[in-house]
Amino acid sequence: MTPVTTAVLALHYQNEVLHPDGKIRVGVDANDPRRAAVVGAGAQLLAGARERDWPVMHVRIAFRSDYSDCPVNTPVFRKTVELGAVKDGEWGADFLDRLVPQARPREFVFTHTRISGFAGTALEQTLRMLGVTRLLVGGVATHSVVEGTVRDAADRGFEVWVAQDACSAGTRQTHEAALASMALIATITDVASGFAALDALRPERAAGRA
Repeated sequence: MTPVTTAVLALHYQNEVLHPDGKIRVGVDANDPRRAAVVGAGAQLLAGARERDWPVMHVRIAFRSDYSDCPVNTPVFRKTVELGAVKDGEWGADFLDRLVPQARPREFVFTHTRISGFAGTALEQTLRMLGVTRLLVGGVATHSVVEGTVRDAADRGFEVWVAQDACSAGTRQTHEAALASMALIATITDVASGFAALDALRPERAAGRA
């Protein structure tokens, strides 16, 4: 397998988070008109990675049916238990069907039970194995799993780009505040601009599209 430089990190593109009937509202409110936009941008993010044959790292959150693996030291996870959300093997912990890869090469699914997508998963080891040094990130919610994972990725030495249109928070103000905070450690872009800029940085570009 040819080593690559950039991978897409897709965080919590799940029914419970993005579907109108989902129980988790920290990323997209129940009747939020932005839902279609963030789902569309997420789809573009995955399509762009597949077109370029970049690795895609899907990170989902899911807990055992009895929540014995759910950390209840934080309000957000206590609320998750109260709602009965994201139980493994149930609809709410599945990815949106139209965004799910079907046995695609270089696409991986990681399940975590903390804030950062790196916590308790083989995400870093897989990225290192593939030769990835740069991440283009999208996900929900901007101020939770996205910011937490981006900060963790930066501390682990990855160069991070955040596709802001492929992220969402419960309010526009929260979304923008998280982006402003992450701007200290990551490049804030959008899906189209991010791919254009990263294409120009690809070492394999001179030899044609990988």
